[in-house]
Amino acid sequence: MSDSAPVGKADLHAALAAAHRAAGAQHYPAGSLYVVATPIGNLADITLRALHVLALADAIACEDTRHTCQLLRAYGIDGKPLLALHEHNEREAAATVIARLRAGERVAYVSDAGTPAVSDPGARLVAACAAEGLRVVPLPGASSVTAALSAAGLAGDGQFLFRGFLPARASERQAAVQALAAEPRAVVLLEAPHRIAALADALAALDQRAITVARELTKQFEQLATMACAHLPRWLASEPQRQRGEFALVLHPAPDTPGPGDGERVLRLLLSELPLKTAVKLAAELSGAPRNALYQQALRWQGEPGR
Repeated sequence: MSDSAPVGKADLHAALAAAHRAAGAQHYPAGSLYVVATPIGNLADITLRALHVLALADAIACEDTRHTCQLLRAYGIDGKPLLALHEHNEREAAATVIARLRAGERVAYVSDAGTPAVSDPGARLVAACAAEGLRVVPLPGASSVTAALSAAGLAGDGQFLFRGFLPARASERQAAVQALAAEPRAVVLLEAPHRIAALADALAALDQRAITVARELTKQFEQLATMACAHLPRWLASEPQRQRGEFALVLHPAPDTPGPGDGERVLRLLLSELPLKTAVKLAAELSGAPRNALYQQALRWQGEPGR
């Protein structure tokens, strides 16, 4: 759980009472699966509606019963049946959840941190419920993805690709990074501490493209830093604690580079400072436009009256 400043039990139990007052008036249909986001580190990031639903649920399915038990106990939510549903038993456990839903129960599902079914178990459960015509109710909350994006200082139109965890095998990870080199949008990656050094080495191939590293988000030792990908391995290795904790990384959008359609614009700029052949050569290299076509265009410009 969180390593942030300790909070008294009385304070957390008071939050549960506030949750019932704030969220209790809403209708929570029986026979529904409630997909509940939980804190990614800091206990105080639980939502009032999430607390109300966890207390209201007839059963709680969870990725790790021990982890979820700590969360429930902190807020004074006791006596709930806990159903283990994780990546190794999701298909079988989903059948148990569906049986409870068909019996009219409210079942909440939580992963260990953040939003279920996003790089965490839960997607198969949700798909199985949808296939049976059962209602699924999402309860949003803390997210390392949006937290990292909000602090990365990205410019542009706000588009991004959520890539999550890259493959563990070195060759597959390298191929994935090569594919990211051609991705113009921002890309959000997730990584565990035991693999962050290997990921950093692979990302170094992207050279000067900027990346924001968000480590231990919402916790006491939260750290964010932005640098060129080429510098990431050295930054991680410079202090041992930088390789600890969970990571969200934001690969910034690729910088704008001239394309084939920009060839003539680049050529005009270069011709004002350079000899014709040199300007044509550089314009072709920068824009990707055919050299012969640029050369012919330069000759036409030279033949225009007033030039």
